[in-house]
Parts: sequence; structure tokens; C-alpha cells
Amino acid sequence: MDFHGIDLNLLVAFDALMNERNVTRAATQVGVSQPAMSAALSRLRKLFGDPLFLRSADGLLPTPRARDLAEPISQALRQIETTLVKKPEFVPGKASLTFKLGLSDYPAFVLLPSLLQALGKKAPGVSVNVHAFNNRDHAVDLLDAGTIDAAIGVPPTHADGRILTRPVLRDEFVTIIASDHQAARRGMSMKTFLALPHVLVSPEGEMYGLVDQALAQQGKKRKLALTLPHMFAVPAVVARTSMTATVMKRVALHSPVGRKLVLFPPPIALPEVIFDLIWHRRGDAHPAQLWFREFIAAHAASL
Repeated sequence: MDFHGIDLNLLVAFDALMNERNVTRAATQVGVSQPAMSAALSRLRKLFGDPLFLRSADGLLPTPRARDLAEPISQALRQIETTLVKKPEFVPGKASLTFKLGLSDYPAFVLLPSLLQALGKKAPGVSVNVHAFNNRDHAVDLLDAGTIDAAIGVPPTHADGRILTRPVLRDEFVTIIASDHQAARRGMSMKTFLALPHVLVSPEGEMYGLVDQALAQQGKKRKLALTLPHMFAVPAVVARTSMTATVMKRVALHSPVGRKLVLFPPPIALPEVIFDLIWHRRGDAHPAQLWFREFIAAHAASL
């Protein structure tokens, strides 16, 4: 078998550049100097006859050729690592470390409290440092920077081979109204739905959401009375006003005012909401992080 003198370290350098999209961070990951990584990139370009990475405002941008190479090279390196390097077993009961976890509002309220309770029993020496993110692609930025080990949120807009995802939480939409509202007794027909003033949850402050999109497809439009960025504030608003809102079911069930609400199926078809566990390929095989991700997924499945 002849590989024409290919240096395996060049493939390691390529994998790091693909993961980090930054020469300096890639050099740190591999444990070499920045000039050495730059030299490796020059050799890679000559080896493959392609620029591979182009500089942009967002860091190194992989060429189509680099994207084609990324997955096969990554898999080959992981296989070699598994064969040659025996990693120490992670023992959660004896571990003393901190996991950095990115959370959007929904998993922070719905999953985190019981997750930490279970974690305290299984791994008492483990702590969690939670970071908030304000949109789906912000989580990718935090993963790229190494600020977090994993995140839970809606899937990224532009994930590629370096960002891995796994569905862990699912929910459905419900339409809520105060239990003492007259509509709570007669049901939530489309006529009633359109006659009521609505609350829209929009972190970006937009005046158009998923419900509005579904209604527009039927040539209908609702009346918006309030737009706010915090989904878990909605049940309290609805419980004290004549407004209605369409929110994820667990948002209503986990609210302190849940008993003051009536939940109806929305009078329009809305898709299921899926929250993913999101992590960076650089930590994919790390024993501690692998255990933590599996622990999160198993606990989320039990909710």
C-alpha cells in the first residue's frame, strides 16, 4: 500500500482546521505553533491541488473540495485513534469536573431542574456551567469558540460536518386561555380563535410567527395584542387577561399559573417542535463529554 509519502499529521491538521475554521485555534488543538499550522495548510493545498480554506469575515471558509474531504478524513482519523489509543474510562461517581452547557429558555425551564437533580445522584462531583444563547446559530458560535461543550436548542440553520446534532426533546403546540374566560367553556373554534386578541412569542421582536404563517396559508389573519421575547411569561399574561396564546404544551404545564388556564388543540395544524442536543465534532469521542451527552439524552427521554 503506497500513500506517496503522505504525512498523517497533515490529515490531523486538516481535521483541526475544518473543526476550528481558524489557524491559531487549530494550532492550539493540535499542539503546534501557528506558523507550523500555516505551513501544514500550504502543504495540504499542494497535496490536494485546491485552496481548501479561503479567508472570510467569519474565519476560514472551506471550499467544496474541503467539504468533500472532511467526513472521510475525520472518520479515518477517529478509527485510527480508536485502534491505537486506549482512552481512560470515565467514572461519573468519581469525577470532579465542570461541563459547559448552552441552553435556550425552553430546556432551561423544562429539562434543567430535574437533570441537575439526577446528575447530583449519579455524579456528585460534577458541576454544570450554563450559558444562554439568543438564536440557533449563536449556539454554533459558542461551540466553535469552545465556550460550551454542548447545547440544547432548535437545530442550527447552517450546520455542517463539524457540528453534530441529536433530537432529545419533543413537544406540541396548545392554545391557552384563562379558565374564567367565557371561551374556556365553549371551546376553541376557528371563529373564536380569530376573534380573540393574541400573544406572540418572538425573541427577535417580529410581528409574524408560525401560527400567522399557517393562518395565511388559509387566507386568515389573527389579531396580535402583545409581542414579547419570553415564552415562559406568556401563561401569566393569559391567565390575567382576555388574551389567548399558542405555546408549547410544557410551557403551560410548567407554569405556576397552569391551574388557571385551559388548554385546547390549536384550530390549525402546527408541526411538532423538536429540540436537539448539539455538539462540536472535536468533543465527539471525549469520554466525559460522551457520557454527559448520553446522560442528557436518556434523562430527556424519560420526561
